[in-house]
Amino acid sequence: MTAPTPVIPVPPADLPGTLGALRAAGHQYRTVKQELRDNLLARMRSGETRFPGIVGYDDTVLPEVERALLAGHDMVLLGERGQGKTRLIRALGSLLDEWTPVIAGSVLNEHPMHPLTPASVAQVAEAGDDLPVGWLHRSMRYGEKLATPDTSVGDLIGDVDPIRIAQGRTLGDPETIHFGLVPRTNRGIFAVNELPDLAERIQVALLNVLEERDIQVRGYQLRLPLDLLLVASANPEDYTNRGRIITPLKDRFGAEIRTHYPVDLELELALIRQEADLVGAVPEHVLEVLARFARAVRESPSVDPRSGVSARFAIAAAETVAGAALRRAGLLAASDDADGRPEAAVARVGDAVSVTSTLRGKVEFESGEEGREIEVLAHLLRTATAETFRAHLAGLDLSGFTALVEDGTAIETGELVGSAELLRQVGTVPGLAKVLDRLGLGDAPTPEEAAGAVEFVLEGLHLTRRLGKDVTESGRTVYGGRG
Repeated sequence: MTAPTPVIPVPPADLPGTLGALRAAGHQYRTVKQELRDNLLARMRSGETRFPGIVGYDDTVLPEVERALLAGHDMVLLGERGQGKTRLIRALGSLLDEWTPVIAGSVLNEHPMHPLTPASVAQVAEAGDDLPVGWLHRSMRYGEKLATPDTSVGDLIGDVDPIRIAQGRTLGDPETIHFGLVPRTNRGIFAVNELPDLAERIQVALLNVLEERDIQVRGYQLRLPLDLLLVASANPEDYTNRGRIITPLKDRFGAEIRTHYPVDLELELALIRQEADLVGAVPEHVLEVLARFARAVRESPSVDPRSGVSARFAIAAAETVAGAALRRAGLLAASDDADGRPEAAVARVGDAVSVTSTLRGKVEFESGEEGREIEVLAHLLRTATAETFRAHLAGLDLSGFTALVEDGTAIETGELVGSAELLRQVGTVPGLAKVLDRLGLGDAPTPEEAAGAVEFVLEGLHLTRRLGKDVTESGRTVYGGRG
């Protein structure tokens, strides 16, 4: 299967096609930083969303980013993994003009009114107002490089092209250079992810780009006043403790901005809702269990705080329980109802048990916890479930549920127990309507939603020591007796 070909936006037909037409239209040259500043101010004044898709940073990180952009500063974002640093950097591109003019065929995206290379200067002088003008969409004005120890100066800045040397050009001729990623992002935004992982000699190559705006290749200096915003990301441990960003490079960044994980439960939930690609329905109370679980893992003394617990942990957990619900629906094929109604894919709290094994690779544990990883995660998941149970159902009379097993009757549930089977076991339960209302499932829940609510109550009663629980060899969960 081949990957889809990326769609390159086509410029509108009414855009000027020559330098003369561009001048006649009143176009004014602006640097990238002026462009970002003007467009950010325009969004502020109109009330338009400035950074679509960024959750949880409205009152903390985004004001600092905005101040840096308005000041015209290059910036470095510091934060543990999974805090949305790359997402935020990519969102900056939406502040660029939708279309910008370039000299047609220019490798460096040179502005027709501001050519950089000797060849382009000569081309503009010769063609004058008849110079052909191309148009570049803002999606093509963003460059990104994940820093790795094997990254070379040639990758970022450029190198001598031996073919052009062989064609008879001299070594000092700018036309002999094959430009790297940074010059090719001229008049755009360039991001270096995990900057401390760059070798120190490669970091030195970025110094002139940031300060003097020129580049050096193979021992000779080429004066190229590049026009770009440089943004980098780094883990604060690398940045401050291990000292892997050279001091002169640190000094060149105008702004150092600290990112963070969602500060409260609602923001964690909003992030999961926005990012998770769910193949089944996941009720809000199950999502809340997973959000509380992620936050508990992040705060656990058993987990290495220096590595952090990515926001992707909770997102992957939500996708996993949705997958478990879809698996149940697929294996059951049809419920035992008289009408043969198919089982719908609706997640239940019991489906979350599987995430403790599938997601343990996303967590770096302290060395003393070796061999206990799943045990630690299972304990934290139970804690998150109990907290969610208390948050939603505290104060409700749940004696109707405990009465179900007082005569020795056991209630079986599990990943492959259908909703109809579970509901038949419990029958009519006093207080279920109030539970459904507290969980936001309304007056007419589906059988799958009702079964999920029943399982949540049973698990909550067990975790609060009001109901016993056993797990059979086949993996089914049996609730019965006193906790």
